[in-house]
Amino acid sequence: MLDSLGKDHVLLGGQTDNAVAGLAPFDIRYIYLAGGLFDSVEPCNSCSTSCSSAGQSCSNWNPNGCGWWGCWQWDQVPPGQYLRDYFQQTINLGQIPMITYYQMLHTSRVAEGAQEVAAAQTLSLMQRYYNDWRFVLKQIGNSTALLHIEPDFWAYAQHVNPNPHMIPAAVASANPTDCANVENTIAGMGRCMISMARKYAPNAKVGLHASAWATKIDAMMNRDPALDVEGEARKVADFLMECGGAAGDFVVVETSDRDAQYYQVRLGRDSWWDATNATLPHFRQAFRFAKALSERMGRPNLWWQLPVGNMSMPGYDQHWKDNRLDYFFDHPEEVAAAHGIGMIFGAGEQAQTNPSTDNGHLVLRTNNYFLTGGQLACPNVSMP
Repeated sequence: MLDSLGKDHVLLGGQTDNAVAGLAPFDIRYIYLAGGLFDSVEPCNSCSTSCSSAGQSCSNWNPNGCGWWGCWQWDQVPPGQYLRDYFQQTINLGQIPMITYYQMLHTSRVAEGAQEVAAAQTLSLMQRYYNDWRFVLKQIGNSTALLHIEPDFWAYAQHVNPNPHMIPAAVASANPTDCANVENTIAGMGRCMISMARKYAPNAKVGLHASAWATKIDAMMNRDPALDVEGEARKVADFLMECGGAAGDFVVVETSDRDAQYYQVRLGRDSWWDATNATLPHFRQAFRFAKALSERMGRPNLWWQLPVGNMSMPGYDQHWKDNRLDYFFDHPEEVAAAHGIGMIFGAGEQAQTNPSTDNGHLVLRTNNYFLTGGQLACPNVSMP
């Protein structure tokens, strides 16, 4: 995959604003497309008139704002300009645009988990969903991009049933245009979305999201040395492959959606990983999971939304401590050895440390990474 992107090293990236994005030679810049969809069946033709999301007008005069990403812009320009501008700005920086498509939860407006998975059966919702996904892909066109489909969703589906062919979803019934012969299941949903990416955005690389807790055992936070970490990874891989994951280009993995100190202080949860790799949970356990996942799927893994906190942070909102960023930068050879092709950093929630509030630490480490030549990926490691 890296060859087709003109790269040979473990990629670096982040969820960066315009001010930070140009301060280091990042390979990748990512954004979320989330927040819900248009209320009509088809994407709106205009943001200023007759367009709404969750009942809220998408016109700029609405002080509550519009949930649909297609109108995150001046309402006098055609829908989708926000994404087109992001692509152009990112490409002008010499970086690869990445989209994290996270719409099922916000569009369904139900509780995260089983209810969200069940909502995929709703024909009217899924018609809008595929129509939006097609609209996203058409904005990308022939551009090079990375597409990351629905973090968490596949794990919640695996909680419902480890066989995705047994979980109903509207696919062919909702999208006969692109997926008329695809089964109406969660397995079919993943396959449909990947095939649509091939059709409408042929130069994009696409991947599903693998959660280490998808088997109901969190293999990265595990404290039991007897756990078969590789076995848990293979269960996740098998589920994703049935959802079309092996037809993708990569698989996305993550460490935590929050800084460790945030979890500790705000929620009383110990989510720290031992950087000496002596006590579980630790980093080498996470790399064992990622390596086994990739070997089962035959696809490299991409570390996404790595916490941005560092140990010099004072410890309050947007300035929390975490040790993951520095461990990954200190040990990129471990990332590569576990079939990792990239490390992408970003805040999973507004209160977390981000690249604009970390006192320039991510930018500093990124510049130093490239000054020292970066970490070669491992193209010679065979995967079935």
